[in-house]
Amino acid sequence: MNTDFQVVALPDMKFQRYFEMSDEQLRKHNARRLAVDKKPGFPCRVSLEDAEVGETVILLNYDHHEAASPYAAAGPIFVRESAETAQLKMNEIPEMIRHRQLSLRAYDASGYMRSAVVLPGAELSGKIREYFTDGNIAYLQVHNAGPGCFNCQIDRI
Repeated sequence: MNTDFQVVALPDMKFQRYFEMSDEQLRKHNARRLAVDKKPGFPCRVSLEDAEVGETVILLNYDHHEAASPYAAAGPIFVRESAETAQLKMNEIPEMIRHRQLSLRAYDASGYMRSAVVLPGAELSGKIREYFTDGNIAYLQVHNAGPGCFNCQIDRI
């Protein structure tokens, strides 16, 4: 079975409107504008890079698993103001997640979680390939293990 994969970033166009909002408007959307004061610490889900000190990010709630299943989920994400959607190569793991402790969640085509594991980011590629040897696993989602924030989705190629 093919175990090649594609890490998928969130589309930049989906978030540009937040940077045009006032702080009061952001609060109405349960979002906040923040100044980055450390690196790492503000992982952007669009560029799949840690934001640089001095950059502006928006912290907002995002529906990252819109499956018609009990595992539908949303959670906080950061988006950099200047972010462009990352276009990673097949089987490429971004640096942003290689240095973090991760929770990897495996789902079938109906959005039902079939397995999950916590692992160091350095071990992610091997675990992705292991999960994709199971034909019932349709896609994976990566979260930061401590705070539980969504990082990215990984699709089978």
